[in-house]
Amino acid sequence: MTEPIDRLLGIMAKLRDPEGGCPWDQAQTFATVVPYTIEEAYEVADAIERGDLTDLKDELGDLLFQVVFHARIAEEAGSFAFRDVVEAICDKMIRRHPHVFADESYENLAAQAEGWEAIKAAERAAKSSGGVLDDVPPGLPALARAVKLTKRAGRV
Repeated sequence: MTEPIDRLLGIMAKLRDPEGGCPWDQAQTFATVVPYTIEEAYEVADAIERGDLTDLKDELGDLLFQVVFHARIAEEAGSFAFRDVVEAICDKMIRRHPHVFADESYENLAAQAEGWEAIKAAERAAKSSGGVLDDVPPGLPALARAVKLTKRAGRV
Protein backbone atom coordinates (compact mmCIF):
# COMPACT_ATOMS: atom_id res chain seq x y z
CA MET A 1 0.00 0.00 0.00
CA THR A 2 2.85 2.41 0.63
CA GLU A 3 3.94 2.28 -3.02
CA PRO A 4 0.79 3.96 -4.44
CA ILE A 5 0.80 6.53 -1.62
CA ASP A 6 4.49 7.23 -2.18
CA ARG A 7 3.77 7.62 -5.89
CA LEU A 8 1.00 10.14 -5.16
CA LEU A 9 3.24 12.08 -2.76
CA GLY A 10 5.94 12.12 -5.45
CA ILE A 11 3.49 13.43 -8.04
CA MET A 12 2.48 16.25 -5.70
CA ALA A 13 6.12 17.08 -4.94
CA LYS A 14 6.82 17.28 -8.68
CA LEU A 15 3.74 19.45 -9.32
CA ARG A 16 4.85 21.89 -6.58
CA ASP A 17 8.56 21.81 -7.53
CA PRO A 18 9.74 25.38 -8.21
CA GLU A 19 11.92 24.04 -11.03
CA GLY A 20 9.87 22.13 -13.57
CA GLY A 21 6.62 21.87 -11.65
CA CYS A 22 3.21 23.15 -12.66
CA PRO A 23 2.81 26.94 -12.29
CA TRP A 24 -0.86 26.59 -11.29
CA ASP A 25 -0.11 24.01 -8.57
CA GLN A 26 2.85 26.07 -7.35
CA ALA A 27 0.67 29.16 -6.96
CA GLN A 28 -1.92 27.46 -4.75
CA THR A 29 -2.33 28.17 -1.04
CA PHE A 30 -4.48 26.60 1.65
CA ALA A 31 -7.13 29.23 0.95
CA THR A 32 -7.18 28.75 -2.82
CA VAL A 33 -7.38 24.95 -2.53
CA VAL A 34 -10.27 24.99 -0.02
CA PRO A 35 -13.06 25.37 -2.63
CA TYR A 36 -11.73 22.34 -4.51
CA THR A 37 -11.56 20.32 -1.29
CA ILE A 38 -15.17 21.16 -0.46
CA GLU A 39 -16.29 20.40 -4.02
CA GLU A 40 -14.58 17.00 -3.93
CA ALA A 41 -16.24 16.14 -0.61
CA TYR A 42 -19.64 16.92 -2.13
CA GLU A 43 -18.80 14.81 -5.18
CA VAL A 44 -17.95 11.88 -2.87
CA ALA A 45 -21.34 12.30 -1.18
CA ASP A 46 -23.07 12.49 -4.55
CA ALA A 47 -21.43 9.27 -5.79
CA ILE A 48 -22.53 7.52 -2.59
CA GLU A 49 -26.10 8.80 -2.90
CA ARG A 50 -26.23 7.55 -6.49
CA GLY A 51 -24.71 4.19 -5.52
CA ASP A 52 -22.03 4.63 -8.21
CA LEU A 53 -19.02 2.77 -6.82
CA THR A 54 -16.89 3.38 -9.92
CA ASP A 55 -17.43 7.12 -9.57
CA LEU A 56 -16.93 6.86 -5.80
CA LYS A 57 -13.47 5.37 -6.34
CA ASP A 58 -12.53 8.31 -8.58
CA GLU A 59 -14.01 10.91 -6.24
CA LEU A 60 -12.29 9.41 -3.19
CA GLY A 61 -9.04 9.67 -5.13
CA ASP A 62 -9.77 13.32 -5.88
CA LEU A 63 -10.49 13.97 -2.20
CA LEU A 64 -7.30 12.16 -1.17
CA PHE A 65 -5.40 14.35 -3.62
CA GLN A 66 -6.78 17.40 -1.81
CA VAL A 67 -5.49 16.05 1.51
CA VAL A 68 -2.08 15.46 -0.07
CA PHE A 69 -2.17 18.98 -1.55
CA HIS A 70 -2.85 20.62 1.81
CA ALA A 71 -0.23 18.46 3.52
CA ARG A 72 2.36 19.40 0.90
CA ILE A 73 1.67 23.11 1.37
CA ALA A 74 2.04 22.62 5.15
CA GLU A 75 5.28 20.69 4.65
CA GLU A 76 6.69 23.47 2.50
CA ALA A 77 5.79 25.92 5.28
CA GLY A 78 7.67 23.74 7.78
CA SER A 79 4.54 22.86 9.73
CA PHE A 80 3.75 19.17 9.13
CA ALA A 81 3.87 16.51 6.41
CA PHE A 82 1.44 13.92 5.06
CA ARG A 83 3.02 11.31 7.35
CA ASP A 84 2.07 13.47 10.35
CA VAL A 85 -1.53 13.64 9.10
CA VAL A 86 -1.64 9.84 8.85
CA GLU A 87 -0.07 9.36 12.28
CA ALA A 88 -2.51 11.84 13.83
CA ILE A 89 -5.58 10.09 12.40
CA CYS A 90 -4.24 6.67 13.43
CA ASP A 91 -3.72 7.90 17.00
CA LYS A 92 -7.18 9.49 17.04
CA MET A 93 -8.96 6.36 15.80
CA ILE A 94 -7.15 4.17 18.34
CA ARG A 95 -8.00 6.64 21.12
CA ARG A 96 -11.66 6.80 20.05
CA HIS A 97 -12.05 3.02 19.83
CA PRO A 98 -11.01 1.79 23.28
CA HIS A 99 -13.41 -1.14 22.86
CA VAL A 100 -11.19 -2.38 20.01
CA PHE A 101 -7.68 -1.23 21.00
CA ALA A 102 -7.96 -1.26 24.83
CA ASP A 103 -9.98 -2.97 27.53
CA GLU A 104 -13.16 -0.89 27.28
CA SER A 105 -16.46 -2.58 26.51
CA TYR A 106 -19.89 -1.20 25.71
CA GLU A 107 -23.25 -2.89 26.23
CA ASN A 108 -24.72 -1.68 22.92
CA LEU A 109 -24.31 0.76 20.05
CA ALA A 110 -25.92 3.60 22.00
CA ALA A 111 -23.39 3.20 24.82
CA GLN A 112 -20.60 3.05 22.25
CA ALA A 113 -21.84 6.29 20.66
CA GLU A 114 -21.96 7.93 24.10
CA GLY A 115 -18.39 6.78 24.75
CA TRP A 116 -17.28 8.19 21.39
CA GLU A 117 -18.88 11.55 22.17
CA ALA A 118 -17.34 11.61 25.66
CA ILE A 119 -13.89 11.01 24.18
CA LYS A 120 -14.44 13.74 21.58
CA ALA A 121 -15.63 16.13 24.30
CA ALA A 122 -12.51 15.43 26.37
CA GLU A 123 -10.33 16.05 23.29
CA ARG A 124 -12.13 19.35 22.63
CA ALA A 125 -11.77 20.42 26.26
CA ALA A 126 -8.04 19.67 26.15
CA LYS A 127 -7.62 21.75 22.97
CA SER A 128 -9.87 24.69 23.80
CA SER A 129 -10.14 27.20 26.59
CA GLY A 130 -13.55 28.35 25.32
CA GLY A 131 -17.04 26.97 25.53
CA VAL A 132 -18.43 23.72 24.18
CA LEU A 133 -19.76 25.43 21.03
CA ASP A 134 -16.66 27.48 20.23
CA ASP A 135 -15.01 24.96 17.92
CA VAL A 136 -18.00 24.35 15.65
CA PRO A 137 -16.64 25.65 12.33
CA PRO A 138 -18.39 28.82 11.17
CA GLY A 139 -17.69 27.79 7.57
CA LEU A 140 -20.05 24.80 7.69
CA PRO A 141 -23.17 25.09 5.56
CA ALA A 142 -25.87 26.79 7.66
CA LEU A 143 -28.06 23.72 8.13
CA ALA A 144 -25.13 21.43 8.98
CA ARG A 145 -23.81 24.01 11.45
CA ALA A 146 -27.24 24.38 13.07
CA VAL A 147 -27.54 20.61 13.50
CA LYS A 148 -24.04 20.36 14.97
CA LEU A 149 -24.65 23.29 17.35
CA THR A 150 -27.98 21.81 18.46
CA LYS A 151 -26.49 18.36 19.11
CA ARG A 152 -23.53 19.83 20.95
CA ALA A 153 -25.74 22.09 23.08
CA GLY A 154 -28.04 19.18 23.85
CA ARG A 155 -25.17 17.27 25.44
CA VAL A 156 -24.33 20.06 27.88
